[in-house]
Amino acid sequence: MKHRKLKNAELDRKTVEEFKDATKTPLIIILDNVRSFHNVGSVFRTADAFLIEKIYLCGITAQPPHKDIRKTALGATETVVWEYVNDTVALVERLKEDHVKILAIEQAEDAIMLNTFKPEPSTTYAVVFGNEVKGVQQDVVTKSDAVIEIPQYGSKHSLNISVSVGVVMWDLAMKINN
Repeated sequence: MKHRKLKNAELDRKTVEEFKDATKTPLIIILDNVRSFHNVGSVFRTADAFLIEKIYLCGITAQPPHKDIRKTALGATETVVWEYVNDTVALVERLKEDHVKILAIEQAEDAIMLNTFKPEPSTTYAVVFGNEVKGVQQDVVTKSDAVIEIPQYGSKHSLNISVSVGVVMWDLAMKINN
């Protein structure tokens, strides 16, 4: 049969233990006041797919365990390391002290288009995604090392946060891991 779809057993996916022991992509996701449980669950699945180091859930961001997160995450809350932090600005300051580069995903003055951004070798990046309505809070954008914008060509000015995370993490993971 031409282009036979693979069964799950044929996909050679990592076990939870193998995932935890695997070398991670030097990317951290920060969710800044993301309200939707489904969006949070989707971010966990994306983080699992690209072996992301950690997710920080900040402010009012929904946290596991919750049935709606679990439903969308499909078990990724068991593989991806995560932590709740109340204050996103304080987290960004702490990560910068640890020499992590902060990238805010936002539309802002002097933003770098994602397709032209080139990650520095041997650098860990924390990528901040904002609230579904207001985006990344201005204080966090101001403290970021760079602002990255996803190029868009239609009439709408934004993507759903879970889509944005998928696009950005795929792009950065491909650039870092190749």
